[in-house]
Amino acid sequence: MDTTYRKHSLSLPGAIAMGTGVMVGAGIFALLGQVAELAGPAFPLAFVVGGGVAGLSAYAYVKATRHNPSAGGIAMILSDAYGRTAVTAGAAVLMALSMVLNQALVARTFGTYLLRPFGIESGAAVSGLALALIAGSVVFNLARNQAISRMQIVGATVKIGGIAILAIAAIWGAGWTYAAGSEGLSGDAGPWSFVAASALAILAFKGFTTITNDGAELTNAERNVGRAIIAALVICVALYALVAVAAGSSLTISEIVAAQDYSLAEAARPVLGNVGVIATVIVAVLACATGIVASMFALSRMLTMVVDMGMIPFRSFGMPGDARQQVLVYLGVLAAVLTVGLDLTGLATVGIIAYLVMDLVLQWGVLRRLRAEIQAHAGIVIAAIAADAVALVAFVWARAQGQLTVVIGAAATVILVFAFEAWYLRRRPSDQAHDA
Repeated sequence: MDTTYRKHSLSLPGAIAMGTGVMVGAGIFALLGQVAELAGPAFPLAFVVGGGVAGLSAYAYVKATRHNPSAGGIAMILSDAYGRTAVTAGAAVLMALSMVLNQALVARTFGTYLLRPFGIESGAAVSGLALALIAGSVVFNLARNQAISRMQIVGATVKIGGIAILAIAAIWGAGWTYAAGSEGLSGDAGPWSFVAASALAILAFKGFTTITNDGAELTNAERNVGRAIIAALVICVALYALVAVAAGSSLTISEIVAAQDYSLAEAARPVLGNVGVIATVIVAVLACATGIVASMFALSRMLTMVVDMGMIPFRSFGMPGDARQQVLVYLGVLAAVLTVGLDLTGLATVGIIAYLVMDLVLQWGVLRRLRAEIQAHAGIVIAAIAADAVALVAFVWARAQGQLTVVIGAAATVILVFAFEAWYLRRRPSDQAHDA
């Protein structure tokens, strides 16, 4: 098995497929019901707004990665801005945590879609399939980069095309009506709830960050990182809006919320019957599987760089292989624990809070310390910071109304991460090699 970085081993189409692979798995299948619950009938627009916020954030990532493409991606940007500090290490850990939570979210959705046709909606069977997918993703990530790139290109083509066809069929079968609008354009959702829904939708787009973690392997990275991010975001905004409208065409908001992560299959049922449900299940399973593989591919590289920089504790405990292989094992174990320990809402809540805090830290670092060096426009970075801050406040407010314990747990996690890193780096004031 070849586990080393190989320059130019990842093509531009492969990078686009990798970004869309992570985003489609989270956005379409895991978050549709939760976004609809917060935004009401206007939930398709919440996905568009979430994509716009992600696009603002992506500007800083593109400019920084053009200046210094690397396998560490986000970790390298943070390091360039803050050095080897608790801020860098804590933000990198939060990014990793948000990605692992996303993997757990998608893994549970994978189990749900496979078993729902048999009348099984929860329980040990769903968790077992989710854990099997996580284990399989770890194993697959030990393959050559070219194998992962080829798989993502084929998978992205099939699932994006399949989802689009199913969505168009649902809209056509509903007679171009919008059942979700039966309560009016806003329903019971207020402005803050809509902003909170848009914030949650950002979680469906943050997969673009996986592309920045592949800078060391992407061909012509200085140009293609930006191209890949822009293309992936545009594709996913269009696809999310189409699918959200399709779900709203066939189902009311209460039906979408009741179906949660299974809502796309329920939207296909009135038009295509059981054939549509089976087709949706196949596409969902493919999307979830390729999404987790892509996420682990990028995250393992980022965390390996953080380990090499001596910013997080690491022990091999006698495991064979190099640091990246061992990191993959740790990621699989953590994803498995989170999959079993949290429900879909909990996974999404902690994930988006961790991500928005990390992004605020990164954007501030770019604004204050890197802007001149990477030639970034201050106005765009400030707009990204403002959008992140509003989204975070609105989301915390909305979730605290019914899930205060989860919000407190997420806030405590963020504080503990930075506190631990400050303690750890004080004990290790200089870079030290990891125990391999």
